[in-house]
Amino acid sequence: MSFDFFLPCPRGLEAPLAAELAEIAAQHLDGAAFTAGAQVPGGVHFRGGWAAGMAANLHSRLASRVLLKIAQRPYRSEQDIYALALEQRWEQWFSAHETLRVDVTAIKSPLRSLEFTTLRVKDAICDRLREKSGARPSIDTAMPDVRVFAFLTATDCTLYLDTSGDPLFKRGWRLDKGAAPLRENLAAGILRLTGWQAGTPLYDPMCGSGTFLAEAAQVALNIAPGVERRFGFEKLKQFEARSWQALKGAALEAKNAARSSRADLQIFGSDISGDMLEKARANFERAGLPAIALKQLDARDMAPPSSAPGILVANPPYGERIEVRGRNARGELREGRGNRDDDGFRRVQEEAPDSEFFQLLGNALKQRFTGWHAFILTSDRKLPGQLRLRESTKTPLFNGALECRLFRFDLIAGSVRQRPQGETPAA
Repeated sequence: MSFDFFLPCPRGLEAPLAAELAEIAAQHLDGAAFTAGAQVPGGVHFRGGWAAGMAANLHSRLASRVLLKIAQRPYRSEQDIYALALEQRWEQWFSAHETLRVDVTAIKSPLRSLEFTTLRVKDAICDRLREKSGARPSIDTAMPDVRVFAFLTATDCTLYLDTSGDPLFKRGWRLDKGAAPLRENLAAGILRLTGWQAGTPLYDPMCGSGTFLAEAAQVALNIAPGVERRFGFEKLKQFEARSWQALKGAALEAKNAARSSRADLQIFGSDISGDMLEKARANFERAGLPAIALKQLDARDMAPPSSAPGILVANPPYGERIEVRGRNARGELREGRGNRDDDGFRRVQEEAPDSEFFQLLGNALKQRFTGWHAFILTSDRKLPGQLRLRESTKTPLFNGALECRLFRFDLIAGSVRQRPQGETPAA
């Protein structure tokens, strides 16, 4: 039996996610039914059997969830949505003994209150189960057994059953996130966009708690991102335990092999904060990774960690700036005002970017990283001008609700053109 699935992802990663799903089908489904669907802003559709949904949960590094489509129909009022939800055979998926949560999202919906719409969907599901079993499920918004999503456009309502549970970017290994965490699935998507392949040197000079490095190491060692976590589909009546044990068993074997691996991953990180590096090491250990080379270093003093050129990727602080206590560009200790936490970070509001910092960072790239390709994620569209480098590409991405750009700089000898002072790139 085949089902329709929708996998939401960070906006900008739809094409990489579609490619990843095709790889998962080829590598883990043994010819089981899988049909790629449309890419839409914020996600990808596909059609496949129950095993395909479980494999996507276990192996997708880019998806945020795996949603099973239950029904879709035009609507005009909340009563139409109630009627649609009431008609569905929820009893074939879960019982009144499971706790429930309902979420509603909308784009250009004419309805006035999404909260009221959410209540009507809840009522319909509970009324249906009470009619069939004589009992109503309890509502739990914090840790529900079952999640139902309703998505509204201007004309249509689509009902989904969540097969993931917690969002898929919650891999289960990152307990120490630092002050500016990057979601794991966005980090994994950025790595795909860079074109990085296992064995190619990878360096993050502002690695923080190590998200880019851990995601890259798991790719290199073939560790499934969901191997150490539980999923929502395990609590549904349609759960295929035998198929799941086969999928997870193979993933556990791969992870156990990775624990004893002595492969030279060529993955490197550095950060100005020793406390952050300790958090990164603890995260790597929880993720089942071998030791990754880390060094305490100001990014302005960075140098290539390998003799062969590779990929440099970074997510420098932006927005509400996070400033590490340390020396500034002139070697002075920064002890300004602001709320400082236990890790030596302090949050400050600055209207102007730290031009001097980024100019010196750009100098380090130009002078020491010939042959490398640098990728920097930022919400500041003036970053190339700050670095005095001309980007070769810029890819729009969203870090949560924050619109960003992934700038690529090709640091080829004789071809790195400095941007004239004051010139800024187009959006």
